[in-house]
Amino acid sequence: MVTGAVRALLRLEGAVVLAFSVGLYLRYGGNVWFLIPFILAVDVSMAGYAAGPSTGAMMYNALHSWVPGFAVLALGMFGGIDWLVLAGAVLVAHVGMDRMMGYGLKYPTSFADTHLGRIGRAHVPHEIRQ
Repeated sequence: MVTGAVRALLRLEGAVVLAFSVGLYLRYGGNVWFLIPFILAVDVSMAGYAAGPSTGAMMYNALHSWVPGFAVLALGMFGGIDWLVLAGAVLVAHVGMDRMMGYGLKYPTSFADTHLGRIGRAHVPHEIRQ
């Protein structure tokens, strides 16, 4: 479990990347009214959990690592394709938002098992929950 100053730093990094990505999205002409629905749409990858935790983790991680977002962003920027820049910015913003909230990449054992530690109310020590 990531704790203390390291946890705070990882969340701050996520917040900075989220802010940068939103700024980039808006700079490239993205519609502010579509931003939140687009960012939340990335979580459609959780549908893989209907097929089990292993498939779910694979599908979730496919869109929730930095690699896809930055790859799409780079293709759009170097290719001069604005809609790809917008899509990449949305993907990167979503990952930044997740990291800011403490969510990480999933292990195939359970949705709650992430590279940042276990998530969910049941995994919070009792003295913190009160």
